[in-house]
Amino acid sequence: MTAAAIEAAVNPAEPKSVKGSPKWGDLVLRLVAGLVLLYLFLPIFVIVLFSFNKPAGKFNYTWQGFTLDNWADPFKYPALTEALKMSLNVAAVSTVIALVLGTMVAIALVRQRFRGQKAVDTFLVLPLTAPEVVMGASLLTLFLDLGWATGYTTIVLAHIAFQVSFIALTVRARVRGFDWTLEDASMDLGAGPTRTFFKVTLPLIVPGIVAAAILSFALSLDDFIITYFVSGSTVTYPLYVNAAVKAAVPPQINVLATVILVVSLLLLMVGTLYRRKRIDI
Repeated sequence: MTAAAIEAAVNPAEPKSVKGSPKWGDLVLRLVAGLVLLYLFLPIFVIVLFSFNKPAGKFNYTWQGFTLDNWADPFKYPALTEALKMSLNVAAVSTVIALVLGTMVAIALVRQRFRGQKAVDTFLVLPLTAPEVVMGASLLTLFLDLGWATGYTTIVLAHIAFQVSFIALTVRARVRGFDWTLEDASMDLGAGPTRTFFKVTLPLIVPGIVAAAILSFALSLDDFIITYFVSGSTVTYPLYVNAAVKAAVPPQINVLATVILVVSLLLLMVGTLYRRKRIDI
């Protein structure tokens, strides 16, 4: 090794500045990202802020003053409370049913090979790509052709129709990384197919199932367009808020929306901590 090479190794040269350094590009990128995040989260901040507002009239649109009275009586309006209960009921029932069906579909699509599998994949994506107004109108037509009265049952069935797709695609992404030799090893050790599924397969795909359940529940709780078509006289929380815009918008709407937001964030935090704990183990 020459003396010049030794000198270069001991005292490496400072990197030369490249013309057109990306410094300004990074600043612009961060600025744009910050503006996008502000655009996304500003409505949420407004909802939380106006839950502490003391409106002068029926509409909680203009800031009048800070108060905690709204939080002291969040269930002041029985109709609003019943609408929220209905939304939670529909979301819970439809999520449980769709979770079972979607998980079975996901496992079947990954584990089995059968004729028409590509067609099933296509139909599975259709509810995600089709406009909600199209899906709502088609489901309403189907229910009317069958002679079913629109209401709670049709809302649940309609929500299951689009929830299955979200759950199946989410769980399938998890199942694709599953090591199927673990099932073979379990059955070689004497466990039956049922015991193998509940003791080996299910625990390993639980994170994907939980993520799909949370997403599905949130989509059901939030849905307005499809629910509007098939609701009949049943009123869910989004439908109540839509009708309240024309008559009165009490701050309790913001209070309950904030509560839903906080609960969702807590569930997300618990899920993240649980996943990190499993990774550490």
